[in-house]
Parts: sequence; structure tokens; C-alpha cells
Amino acid sequence: MGKKIVIDPITRIEGHLKIEVEIENGKVKDAWSSGTMARGFEALLKGKDPRDAPFVTSRVCGVCYSVHQITSARALDAAFGAEVPWGGTLLRNLAMGAQYIYDHVLHFYQLSVLDYIDIMAVANYKGKDKGLLAVKDKIVGLVKANDTFPLTPQYKPDEFCVNDPDIVISAVKHYIDALSIHAKARNMGAIFGGRTPHYQSIVVGGCTQYPDINMVARFRTMLDEQAKFINEVYIPDVLYFGTGPLFPLAKMGMGGGHYNYLSYGAFEKDPAGKDLVFPPGVIIGLDPNNIRVQSFNQKKITESVKYAWYKKDKPRHPYKGKQEFDLDGEKAYSFVKAPRYRGKPMEVGPLARMLVAKNPTFLGLVKQGVKPGVVARHAARAIETKLVVDACYKWCDDLLAAMTKPGFKIHDSQHWEPPKKGIGAGFYEAPRGALGHWVKIKNKKIDNYQMVVPSTWNASPRDEKKVRGPYEEALMGVPVPDPDNPINVVRVIRSFDPCLACAIHLIDPKTNEIRKFIVE
Repeated sequence: MGKKIVIDPITRIEGHLKIEVEIENGKVKDAWSSGTMARGFEALLKGKDPRDAPFVTSRVCGVCYSVHQITSARALDAAFGAEVPWGGTLLRNLAMGAQYIYDHVLHFYQLSVLDYIDIMAVANYKGKDKGLLAVKDKIVGLVKANDTFPLTPQYKPDEFCVNDPDIVISAVKHYIDALSIHAKARNMGAIFGGRTPHYQSIVVGGCTQYPDINMVARFRTMLDEQAKFINEVYIPDVLYFGTGPLFPLAKMGMGGGHYNYLSYGAFEKDPAGKDLVFPPGVIIGLDPNNIRVQSFNQKKITESVKYAWYKKDKPRHPYKGKQEFDLDGEKAYSFVKAPRYRGKPMEVGPLARMLVAKNPTFLGLVKQGVKPGVVARHAARAIETKLVVDACYKWCDDLLAAMTKPGFKIHDSQHWEPPKKGIGAGFYEAPRGALGHWVKIKNKKIDNYQMVVPSTWNASPRDEKKVRGPYEEALMGVPVPDPDNPINVVRVIRSFDPCLACAIHLIDPKTNEIRKFIVE
């Protein structure tokens, strides 16, 4: 039997995630992904006015708030029979485009890049650039003060960590610059979202934030700054690491997984919704030389609770989903359910989207030897960020043109009142992957509400057939030469950009004892 190590919690992600791996002969032999919190929003919504759902579900997460709001609104669009006008779609696209831009930049610089640099190399910088010297002085000062958070602590640098002082200090400078860039991208979203975080304007039937020329101009001005950073800093950094020091990881495809991919599709490019920036589709058993994309059918989705802390039940479609906790469940080890498509685990996210779209830029990297895995996920994320930026420019132009036409509308006000009964499913591509909301309405109130989020797909435990979830399978065979320094394990997990909701702590009023009630 191999050596078992537990990483709890995984840091530099959103939420609480525990990863346990068994190592044998310097490689991961088995793995378990445990979401150590439970989400109670579905139960919270039962009996509420359906129109409340977009605002309540937005609070599931403070990072990907807007995608829950729009996915919820899309579920209500279907249940209410609402038809979103082209103006409303454009506003939704622009607000969501801002979400993608800030989220992907944040993921690379604030959450991932520290896995690939030896931060202490900045002390050896010998250049004369005043900006970089200021960074050096700041880091050295923090080291002397024993206050290097959030740049440390980190795992010990290995052969894939860059220690060239010029490159490392530039990366740290970009880390700092990215903080300002992604803050401004959030401000872009607030222009059409009404505020940030937690947009207020995306509702059933469209949007409520009526645009004017000045709003579009402000958005576009900030978009110019985002485009400059993404084209001149972010993409070159990703390409440098991916085709340079990390190319051996790219060629080995570390963190590959099951090679099954799912995209719901997102970002309409035309009023008919036929042409999307990210098309929907399914790939089962990837052949990089002959990518076969199947049509997506939401009826093929089920969720298993065999190894999750829920009352045992057969796999169910989300429309029939339940949320009944059982903390003593036999062999259970996660609050995350196990979604499956046609009974198979699916990876969702940027890598899935680029493969389903057969993006030529990404496939060009594949031809150069980049295999699906850790490095490919970072590359896919950078490529699609540029796609979204370019699309935002066109949506700005389309919005200005639409605003000049008679009858310009942003909301279907004829379908605002809840129906007596109805069902609806909303699908969207969150930055982290496929997001689905399902709602059942009875007597004009929510009778059942279910969400299957990207990290439910990716972080899922085993299912009835004992098939591992995507995180778990991606860890198989990952090199861990030093069990005390499992840096490759966290590299794989962070490449997915995990996002799990926050745990809740309650304090006993008599003892002040902190008790953790894990809520999904």
C-alpha cells in the first residue's frame, strides 16, 4: 500500500476543498476529492417568488455571482415563456463579458502563477528598471518583516519553478498590475449590471438597466485598457510559461483526466441565438486527431449521491433532485454530488469549451505537442479571454446601432408575472464551466430549485460504478517525488479554478465554541 497524504484545505481557490491522494513509486495511485461544505440555497428558495431566484442565487458566490444570476434568469425565461429582446441579450453579454475578463486574469495571476515561480528569486534582480526595483524592495522588506502573505507560504520550488530573477520579478509585477486590471473589469460589469458584486439588472425577460451612449463609451474605454493588458501581458505570460519552462508538463499532459468534455454554450452573436462565441457540445473519449462533437441533450444529465453526504437514492435528473443531508452516510466523503452525462463524468471549463469549439488557435498548440491537462487549461483560458474581449467590442457596436432603432427594447415586460405552474432550465458557461439551474413552479411559487455548478461536475466524487470524478481522475499518475512537497497535486487542482461556496460557522451562545455547519 502506498503513502497517503491529505491537503486540507487546498489554498488559493474559492471555498473549502480537501484532496487526499495515495502515492506509490513517486506517483499518485488513487485520489479522493472532498467538498467540505454544503449549499443550502435550493432549500432556501422553496416557497419563494420565482423572481427572487436570480438575486438569491447570485449570493451563492462572491466571485462568480453574475453567472448564477443570468443562469437563474434564463431558467425563469423558459418557465415564464419570456423572450429576451436583442437589446437585453446584448446587455447581458456585456455584463457577463466583464465577468470573464476579470475572472480569468485573477485566476492566472492571483491563484496560479505562484505555483510556477520561486518568489525569493526577486532578491537577486540586478536590473535598473525603477518599477521592478520598487517591487524588489517591497518583497525584500516583507521578508525582513516576516510578513510575505499572500505570496508565501508556498510549496518548495521544483524543476518547473522559474528562478530567473528577471522573469520572476516581471511575473510579480504583473501579479500586482493584475489586481488593478481585474478591479476595473468589475467596474465595467457594474455599468450594465447596476452594481458589483451581485448585479441587480439581470431579471427574467431581459435587463432593467437602460443604456445610453455615455455608458457604452465608458465601458469601451475601460475595455481598451483590458485588451491592452490581455494582449500585451496576460497572453504572452501564459505562452511563455506554457511553451517554455512548463512545456515538459504540456507534452506529458499532466492532469489529463477522463478526456470527456461538456459545454452548454454561451454568448449569442446574433439575435436568433444561432451563432455563439462558445458553442454547445459534448466530447466523449477525446481523439485530438479527430475531434468528434456530439449534440448536447440536457435530459441525459443525472446526479449520483452514492458517495456524497446525502440520503442514499438512485441517480436523478436535476428536475427531480433532492437535498436531504446524511452526515453518517456509508462510504460518503463529500458534500459535492456526482453529476454524469449519459452516465459518464465530464470535465467542464475553458479546456472543454476550446475543444468543443475546435478553436484553431488552441488546436495549433495541440499540434505543437500540448496535450489536454494543466498547461492546456491555462492556455485555453487565455485564448478564450481574447475571444470575449473581441466579442465585447462588437456587442458595443451592436448595442449602439440597436439603440437608434424604433422599438428598442431590453425587457419582455409581457411575461413578468409568474405562471400558475411551469418548469424551466437555464444553461450558461461560467468562467469555470457548465452551469445549470432547474426550477419548478407551483401556485406561482418555487416548488423545487436545483443547481449543478461547474465545480460540481469537476470536483465530483465517485458514482455508483465507482468511477472517479474529473479532479480525482486528473490526479492519476501525477508525479509526486517528495510526499512532503505535493506541488504537482495542487497545480492540477488549481488548473481547474475550483469554486466552492463558503462554510458557515455558528457560535454556541453558552460556550462560545465555534461549530462548523457545512452548507453547500
